Amino acid sequence: RSLRAGDRDDAVTARRRWLARGFADGLTAELASRIDALALPRLASAIDVGCGEGTLTARLFASRAPEGCGVDLSTKAIRLAARVAPALTWIVANADRGLPFADGSVDLALSIFGRRPVSELRRVVAATGTLVVVVPAEDDLIELREASQGEGVRRDRAGDALAELDPDFELVARSTWRHRARHDREASIDALAMSYRGARASERERLAAVSALDVTLAADILALVPRGALR
Repeated sequence: RSLRAGDRDDAVTARRRWLARGFADGLTAELASRIDALALPRLASAIDVGCGEGTLTARLFASRAPEGCGVDLSTKAIRLAARVAPALTWIVANADRGLPFADGSVDLALSIFGRRPVSELRRVVAATGTLVVVVPAEDDLIELREASQGEGVRRDRAGDALAELDPDFELVARSTWRHRARHDREASIDALAMSYRGARASERERLAAVSALDVTLAADILALVPRGALR
């Protein structure tokens, strides 16, 4: 019902600028390799839940899942996504309330740093389908967090995700992607804006005083299948 549901507009545009700098190209290549290994059917049904402004979705689906669909709550994000890949389908929807797909109709579901509506994902993912979840690793952006917040607290988000998904999905593969990249002041500020909803002015001010920063980029990649499904 909100006129500004989902990520803030400035967070959406900051993410688009940050991705355009190529920082996540290695992660995209890692995910593409994992998807290729699944040997999806030629007309595979693939969805990206919490697709944001569509950069990663477009790169991963364009040649692998031409019928692919991105879902996000932000109208701003979906508009940007539709411009970057008009051949794909883009839907504004609240995934927590319901995914607009038939039961068991999805061959591949992605959640890349996004929402994980477990019951809805279990409903729509086919018995032979795969769910790929990407979450920040413990040291992701840790230098950025230290510079802006004064400390970089580590958190096992992969463990949290697995505990959340466990009743409905079974882990079949896990890997970690890690890279260090130099961020100038503008890139650091974009990384902060896209990572923390409503970043505090004090954090932006601290970061603005740093001209350049070597930042760790790290993600845990979890591949799961519906629990109890015959494969």
